[in-house]
Order: sequence, then structure tokens, then C-alpha cells
Amino acid sequence: MKSKKSTIPFILLVIVVLLALFYPGMPIDGDNEYDTADIAWMLTSTALVLIMTPGLAFFYGGMVKKKNVISTMLQSFICMAVVAVVWVVFGFSLVFGESVGGIIGNPATYFMFEGVLGGPNWPGAPTIPFVLFAMYQLKFAIITPALITGAFAERIKFTSYVLFICLFFVFIYAPLAHATWHPDGLLAGMGVLDFAGGTVVHMSAGVTALASALYLKQGYSNGGHNPARITYVILGTGLLWFGWFGFNAGSAFEASDLAATALATTSTASAAAALAWIFFDAARGKKPTAMGVCIGVVVGLVAITPAAGFVTVPHSLIIGVVASIISRLVVEWRTHSRVDDTLDVFPSHGVGGMVGMLFTGVFATHTINEAVETDGLFFGETGLFIAHVIGLVGAAVFTFVMAFALLKVTDLISKLRVSPEEEEMGLDISQHGETL
Repeated sequence: MKSKKSTIPFILLVIVVLLALFYPGMPIDGDNEYDTADIAWMLTSTALVLIMTPGLAFFYGGMVKKKNVISTMLQSFICMAVVAVVWVVFGFSLVFGESVGGIIGNPATYFMFEGVLGGPNWPGAPTIPFVLFAMYQLKFAIITPALITGAFAERIKFTSYVLFICLFFVFIYAPLAHATWHPDGLLAGMGVLDFAGGTVVHMSAGVTALASALYLKQGYSNGGHNPARITYVILGTGLLWFGWFGFNAGSAFEASDLAATALATTSTASAAAALAWIFFDAARGKKPTAMGVCIGVVVGLVAITPAAGFVTVPHSLIIGVVASIISRLVVEWRTHSRVDDTLDVFPSHGVGGMVGMLFTGVFATHTINEAVETDGLFFGETGLFIAHVIGLVGAAVFTFVMAFALLKVTDLISKLRVSPEEEEMGLDISQHGETL
């Protein structure tokens, strides 16, 4: 199948190259102090978070039909290229630039990474170079749109998908990340806590996935899936689990006891969630499956993400188990509905992120992290929990409405759905001309 010529993406890339000639991003001569141990840990964490995206590619790629494995995996991989370029040009500024109303950053603050090399240390990461902080945060921005792909796997045009992830980053990810993680952000000002991205990453991806599934409707050949390679799913889960320690423990931004605590809660919540998934199935007369264990692990990792550096290890077990059971029930509901969220992104990431956000408001304590100004509901205080309920509802509504609008805009510019013939042929061939 012959592909149509498309020169606009190449022209945009040429413009970026030309901008680099005029905005070289020269280092600033600053008097910054660093901690070499913290730098080493954050360099490692940055690499760990990046490897999660190839891990996600295997995780999703193993779940789809054989004729769509390459296209599904590439949808994750391409985020490492697209988002990285956007991040340097203006994306980092949108998230961490000078705050505009607590909603978004000024895109001119660090345009083309001006002022990043040698720049003043970020207040939340005072012992590492500013550019390292920027690169660590980039990896979160990369994996978030990749998570959405499981919702419309096997039925979206690749070129339209690339356009959509750019729009998603600008209009959903950047505002949520700025509002949550910037000191002057709207949600941060409300007291909402998100240690490593429960709201910013998983809720935004999960709710967008739900909007995508509703917008694109069912696949032309909808009727269940025979996973291409469950071994890919297991491999992907291992890479995600491994990388998640950089995702959560790295969010301490230092080699410290807080990082160790986040690593511990991440380990235990994911383990408990994996057991809860298959034990809950066994209690209902179902066989324990490799797929169930893998999905359970991921749900536990998602749920503990916002709470990892705020809760105790025993409380992480509760978060993992409860999130796993709730997500399992939502998967059951989704299976019997007409919502074609192909790889259950909303039940896993959306619901898991919501449960984690709420339980952060229940179990967070200043004895673990001094950033917790008001303890959670479990300790008899209500302020944090109420802030989290308000933040959850606001973030979910904002994301869903904006995602639906962006899907419509994308569809008007470049048709989202592949044709019935292309879907039947398989996206590997119809979109990329490649096969396993």
C-alpha cells in the first residue's frame, strides 16, 4: 500500500534545527553546589525511567494480535523521539517555566533550553544540576502519552497518533504537571500531593484512554483478543517493574532515606497487588494467569506512585491490594460493556491512579516526608483528603473534556481511524509495511 507524501513534519523538524542556530543554549556561569551521590543516583534513575517505555512497548505489544505487534510497540517507542524534541523547544518551559496563573508555564522561560545548562538548581532538587532535573522530568513526559496507546491499539493511524500525542502533551500533560509539581501550581497550592505522577502521569493517561475508547468506538473486528506473545507481556512487566524504582525512588531527587522508603513501598505495593489479582480470581473459581499477575503488578505500581514517598510500608500493602481488586472489577465491567479500551488502560492506570491519589490523602504522614503539612485521614485529619478528592474530580473532568476535544481536532486535521480494510490487514502492514 503506497503512502501519501507528507512534508509538514519534515519542515517542522528543519525549523527546529534552524532555531538551534539562533538559540544555542550556552551554559550559564553559576555558582551552584552539587552532591555527587545525588547526581549519580539521579543519572541512574533517569535511565531507569527511560527503559520503562521500551518495557511498555513489550507489555502492550504482547497483548495485541500478531498482525499489530510492531505498530503497537512503535507507538511507545516514537514517544521517546517526539516528546524529547518538543521538550527541548518549549515543553520543559510549559511545565516548569514561570507560572501563568498556576495553570501553565511561560513557553519562553527556557525556550530551546536557554538557561538550563548551568542554571540555578531547582528548589525541589537543590543538589543536582538543573539540566539533570530537566532530563529526569522528560522521561515522565515521554511515557505518559505512550500509556494511552493501549486504549486504541489496532485501530489508529500512525500519523494521526503522532499529532495527537503532541496536542496531548501541550494541552493536558503540561498543565497537569505544572499545576501539580510547580511550586506556584494550582493543585500544589491546594495541598495536593503527588510524589511521582499518580495524577500527572497515570490519571491523565487513563482518563484520556477512556475518552479515546469512547471516541473511536469499537474496532471493526471487535470480538476479543488472542495475545500475540504472553512472554512479551512478562518481559515488559519485568522492565516496567525494574524501571519503576527510578520512577518512584528517583522522585526523592536525592540518595537518601526517603528514596529508600519510596523503593520499599514500591516493592511491596506491587507484590501485594499481583497476589490480590490472582487470589481474587481464584476465590471466584478462575485460574491464576500470567497475564493476571503482570497486570496486577502494574496496577500496584500505578497506585503506589503518588503515595510512594509519603506512606509507610505496611500501608503500601493496603494500597496495592485495594487498587488491584477495584481495577479487576472495573476490567470485568469493561469487558461486558461496549467500551473498547483494547488493553484496559483506564481500569489499570486511570482507576489505579485514582485509588492511589485517594489513599495518599488517607495514609500520607509527615513522619515519612516533611513535605506533608497535614496528615492523612487515617491520622484523624481531613484537610489533605478533601484536597485530594477535589483535585481528583477536577483533574479527571479537565482531562476527559480536553481529551475529547483534542481527539476531535486531530480527527478533523488527520483522520484518526484506519479503514476497515487496513484494520483487517493489520497495522503492521497498512501503516508501516513491516511484519514479524
